[in-house]
Amino acid sequence: MSKVMWGFTCSIDGFIAGVGHDMSWMSAAEPLAEGTIEKMAGQVAVIISGRSGYDAAKAQHGQRDETTSQAYGGAWSGAEFILTHRPEEIADDPTIVAMNCDVEEAIDRAKKIAGNRDVQIISADIARQALERDLIDELQVFVAPVFLGDGTRIFDVSGGRRVEWELVEIFEDSPRSFGRVYRPKGIH
Repeated sequence: MSKVMWGFTCSIDGFIAGVGHDMSWMSAAEPLAEGTIEKMAGQVAVIISGRSGYDAAKAQHGQRDETTSQAYGGAWSGAEFILTHRPEEIADDPTIVAMNCDVEEAIDRAKKIAGNRDVQIISADIARQALERDLIDELQVFVAPVFLGDGTRIFDVSGGRRVEWELVEIFEDSPRSFGRVYRPKGIH
């Protein structure tokens, strides 16, 4: 059965992107063991992204390295949903599905496409919306040994509710990057 995962690599100080969605800091992340990225990518059928990240990736196309220019460094193939209030502006991009809907509808549509594979959210804002509705089944976290000081925070909700997680898997092959998978407590 399909799971909804929120997956990211963050800096030690809690950012998933630098200022202007800069991703050059990802070179500080530990390379994963051979085959790990391909295995993780093979589990994901649909990625749900946000418009800001999409726009930044397009604008930085020639500047990003092999790891950050494509999902899973190019090892992934599937459908990418971009949630935006202006889907008509990017509707001519054949590599994505531009959608103007709430996160719940996007996840429902993604799960229908995913079948037995997973849906992965890679946007902090979309993940926040999904967490508010208890729609995330797993959290996949890697930490790069770098301080960014500013950028896009992993999770930033003034007055938000507390969410506790339980450890379900450790990526033993990446001890420097603290690779972990968590599930919300009480959900199995």
